[in-house]
Amino acid sequence: MSSPTMIALPTPLARRFPELQAGIQRFPGRRVLVIGDVMLDVFIWGDVQRISPEAPVPVVDVRRESQLLGGAANVVHNIAALGGRPSVVGLIGEDAAGRELLRQLEDLHIPTTGLVRTPERPTTQKTRIIAHHQQVVRFDREDPHPPSRSLHRHIIDSLAAHFSDAEVVVVSDYGKGLITAELMDTVRALAATHRVPILVDPKVKNADAYRAVDLITPNNAEASAMSGVTIADEASLLQAGAALLDRFDCGKVLITRGPDGMSLFERGAAPFHIPTVARKVFDVTGAGDTVIATMALALAAGLDMRNAAILANVAAGMVVGELGTATVGADQLIEALNDGSRREP
Repeated sequence: MSSPTMIALPTPLARRFPELQAGIQRFPGRRVLVIGDVMLDVFIWGDVQRISPEAPVPVVDVRRESQLLGGAANVVHNIAALGGRPSVVGLIGEDAAGRELLRQLEDLHIPTTGLVRTPERPTTQKTRIIAHHQQVVRFDREDPHPPSRSLHRHIIDSLAAHFSDAEVVVVSDYGKGLITAELMDTVRALAATHRVPILVDPKVKNADAYRAVDLITPNNAEASAMSGVTIADEASLLQAGAALLDRFDCGKVLITRGPDGMSLFERGAAPFHIPTVARKVFDVTGAGDTVIATMALALAAGLDMRNAAILANVAAGMVVGELGTATVGADQLIEALNDGSRREP
């Protein structure tokens, strides 16, 4: 990200700037373990000047190609960009995409010993073709089935080996097979032993696996599907938040609501609504990764859940102003907050 997106914090949030800044300054070295579906995001950039004579589809003249860390690997990248010390447990194939993913993580000095390599399945890869700042098509290479029993044992061993060093654990579920009810049972048992909180970026189809975690971060559509309440207004939002707390028996629920900001639900407390700070939205790719990465690092740095959510909202508002998977640095986050604390909408 070249320069921070301009933001404007509402006055009650702007008053929190000193404690938010102090929390960001404690980010360096904080240890977060990310468990989830790592993938490679490929962006093919070009222009469209004509329609194919073979079929009614645009012809994209390719100008360049980008390969970026995606999925759980993008969560890891966001943590590293903010100054944290992430580790990652996941599955990759013995293929070119897997080798590229390893190379990029190693270039960022992120340990890769938690990644289990296998010839049984490909590295998950999403390829997006972008023309004139718009996505033309996306195609995926993946195997969304749960791992074999032998692979599952390797993943459990990798989890056990990396858990002891974590201050916060993130489960980044993209529905690509890694996250199962059995794996979540192991995560909960290890978290209880090591006394670390579990944060989950959920997938609707695996909802039954997420009980008794510390935080889940569904988007509006996911919250509607998992709660059984269609979120259409403030009353239905409150109903959905309460239903999710009950269904998952979890500590807190953060519903990310796109242009309507975020809402944090906690037992025994009034909902905490955070208005969006995004001034421009080019691409929401990876915004959820930024949210949960910032939340995890902020909690590891000693901020409470509400202040962590404010930081996550600001960071997400910055990355959606960029095209393609993006990250934000700690200095950029402080600069944007400082700018926002001096502005009133």
